[in-house]
Parts: sequence; C-alpha cells; structure tokens
Amino acid sequence: MANENYSLHGFIITGFDHLQDQKLLGFLILITYMLILLGNGINLCIILTDRHLHKPMYILICNLAVIDIMFSSSCSTTMISVLLTEIKTISYYSCISSMFFYHLGDITVCMALTLMAIDRLIAIRLPLRYHSIVTNSRTCFLIFLTWLIGFTVIGFLASVVESVPYCRQPVIKYVFCDHPSLIRAACVDPEPYFFIPVMISLWMLCGQFPFIMCTYAVLAYSVTKLSNNSSKKQMISTCSSHLVVLFSYYAPKLVSILLTRIGVVLNLTERNAVLIVASLIPPLINPTVYCTRTKEIRKRLADVFLHKK
Repeated sequence: MANENYSLHGFIITGFDHLQDQKLLGFLILITYMLILLGNGINLCIILTDRHLHKPMYILICNLAVIDIMFSSSCSTTMISVLLTEIKTISYYSCISSMFFYHLGDITVCMALTLMAIDRLIAIRLPLRYHSIVTNSRTCFLIFLTWLIGFTVIGFLASVVESVPYCRQPVIKYVFCDHPSLIRAACVDPEPYFFIPVMISLWMLCGQFPFIMCTYAVLAYSVTKLSNNSSKKQMISTCSSHLVVLFSYYAPKLVSILLTRIGVVLNLTERNAVLIVASLIPPLINPTVYCTRTKEIRKRLADVFLHKK
C-alpha cells in the first residue's frame, strides 16, 4: 500500500538545486539530446531504407542506435524537465520506468559492443566463411537474446526497487532516476540492495570489457599479417571506429572506479557530472563515428544530400 500511495506523490529530484545556471545546463542537455536523436535517427533511416546495407554489421549498428535513443531518452527527459520547466517532482511509476529503461540500455549496449567485436573478429579471422557463419537471421537472434537477458535482469532489479518501502515525500539527490538513487531514497539500509548491481557491473567491467579488448588484440595482430594494403587500411578504419565507441562507453566507468581505488572521494556534484557525461556522451559519439567512419553510410549520406541539391 505504501508504494500505491507514493505513486501519487512521487519523488522530488534535488540533484541540480545547488547550480546557479540551471537554464544553461538545461539547454546544453536539450541540444545534446536533440543531436543524439538526429544522429541515431539518420543512421536508422539510411540503413533501413537501403537494401544493400541489410547486412549483419549494419543490423548491429541499427541495434546500437535504438539502444542509444532509449538510453539517452530515459535520463535526458527528466533532466530537461527539472532544469528548463523547473518541475522537480516525478511520479512513482514514471521514475520506476525511467530507471528500468536506463539500466536496460546500459546492459544491452554492453552486450551490443560484444556482438560487434565478435562480428569483426570473424570477418577478419575467417573471411571466407564469414557470410556462412554470420547471417542476418543469426544476428537478429543474438540481438533478441541480449534484449531478453536485459529485460530479465533489469526486470528483477525493478521488482526489488518497487518492493522497498519509501518515506513520505522521498527525495532523490541525484539528477535522474536510476537504481542507486531510488534505493537511497527508500527507508531501508541501502547496502544489501547493491549486491546484484555490483555483480552486474563486475560482469560488464571484469568480464565483457577484457573479452572485447582481447578480441581487438587478436584483430590488431591479424591486421598486421594482411598483405593487401587496401584491405589493411579498411580493417584498421573499421576497428578504430569500434574502439572509439567502446572507450566512449567504458571510459567514464573506468575513471570513476580508478578514482575510487586511489582514494579520491567524489562529492555529489562530481558524481552527478560523471553520471551525465556517461549517459549522454556515448550516444552522441556513436552515430557520429559510424556516419563519418563507415564508408557505406558516409557514401549513402552524401548521395542523399547531393541528390537534394
């Protein structure tokens, strides 16, 4: 019954209260969010409307674009609402939904990057068998599997958050709704509730990230063995694009962990800044990288603008 009552009152978000130029930050986040929608929307439109791009690698790029839109929308809309319209209250179920889609995006983008690394590994190590191993149907099945895993894991987290009791008019001291902020807003000892999220983070940072780095190390070794300079340049260009996307996602997480390990304690403002950067910069970089570094998408985009002229 407590949660039903608080669905009417919701949460108060106070993460921006200390800022002087809230409107300026709000406009910056709004512009960034619009660029994210524009960039990922262009990628989706180009790939979906061109039959020549209906290939496994581009299906994976489409999947990443969908995740980026969902991931950024789940946090940006709340921050824009708080900063520009000064509506600091968010309803209970809106907050739970935002948390669900935010963490769903976080975990699925990690698995999407893993799939993209495996795709490039097979393309370079087994070029003659690539089209028989990596098919559109298998790629779509693997993407579906990653989403299923994400829905299952984050659905469980959301059910845990929904089951905890909340005090009257709970306050979120962060800038949008995510699992840590909701648990800390509850009338419970938060520490026991962080075990599963920590395990998920360890799986992403200590499991998938080293695996992806090993994959690219094998790719780098394989590229050096190529005799054809044209093929070598193409592979280097493709892999460097994936690496930029990879580090834009993992860098904020690794920096935060590194600072904690060396004894640097971040205050609430600094934590919120890292959170905003980690939530908005990767979805902004990803479409930019694939539009400018992927030859087929760049060519198709140029054809569209030249045709319009």
